[in-house]
Amino acid sequence: MKIVVLDGYTENPGDISWAPLEALGEVTVYDRTAYEESPLIAERIGNAEIIVINKTPVSRATIDACPNLKAVAVLATGYNVVDYEYAKEKGIPVMNVPVYGTDNVSQFAVSLLLEICSHIGHHSESVHKGEWASSIDWCYWHFPMIEVSGKTAGIIGLGKIGVNTAKILRAMNVKVLAYDAFQTEAGRAVADYVELDELLKRSDFVFLHCPLFPSTQGIINKENIARMKDGAILINNSRGPLVVEQDLADALNSGKLAAAAVDVVSTEPIKADNVLLTARNCIITPHISWATKEARERIMQTTADNIKAFMAGEPVNVVNR
Repeated sequence: MKIVVLDGYTENPGDISWAPLEALGEVTVYDRTAYEESPLIAERIGNAEIIVINKTPVSRATIDACPNLKAVAVLATGYNVVDYEYAKEKGIPVMNVPVYGTDNVSQFAVSLLLEICSHIGHHSESVHKGEWASSIDWCYWHFPMIEVSGKTAGIIGLGKIGVNTAKILRAMNVKVLAYDAFQTEAGRAVADYVELDELLKRSDFVFLHCPLFPSTQGIINKENIARMKDGAILINNSRGPLVVEQDLADALNSGKLAAAAVDVVSTEPIKADNVLLTARNCIITPHISWATKEARERIMQTTADNIKAFMAGEPVNVVNR
């Protein structure tokens, strides 16, 4: 079986092994191919039967240009880069990795909040620049310190990651509210379900942990920001288009929101003119919530298991049945 990995670098920049895939067939790995439609994609697929992708798009045109293609394995949970409905018409299963990074994404979300509240990175940099050594006082701080304990957090999207984040917050004596169209017992155990308006009105911290659907795209917009507490903090390490970035920048620059931290933006890599780059009190990280070595090893093994199951005639984690 011929397997081509079209954009393997972010999954494996060299610190883990492709051996789980190599055990299944002849594997060709490209670090990067293209993040936009390109003839190079079909050219590199060639006569491969299985392709492995992360963010390289697989369009109808690419599928038509690769008649030997039999399966698509995505090195991620999201699969919107694949024309999966057309793949279904062609009998090509698209397989994803549904669970691999719950702990990391929750860890990162709370880390973003703590960085805003304690400004650890900034003050460490300040000390290394010599400001403490030259200070006349035994300590100093450049920004107000915020105590997390006793505050209220609102989580929009209380799936597995949201529940895990809620558990961490509750351990820090934070009251947790949640808004989700689908309520679960696991969610009720860690949060109080409320309507979106109430969540926005009561929350000191708002976390986005929801998928990107038409109903959630732009859920953080000027109207909903107006409903938020003055001085609230927004955390988004879910999907960039959940936020109307100009509206968020306006809220930060006006002081309506105290701060925001985002690990995702509307277009990635971030564009040089993205309004959040010049907004006040906005931390931006380059979509790395998922990227611990442990999580990437789980992605690799699950992808190999997906391909093995497909080869055995019993595909699993198929998103386009």
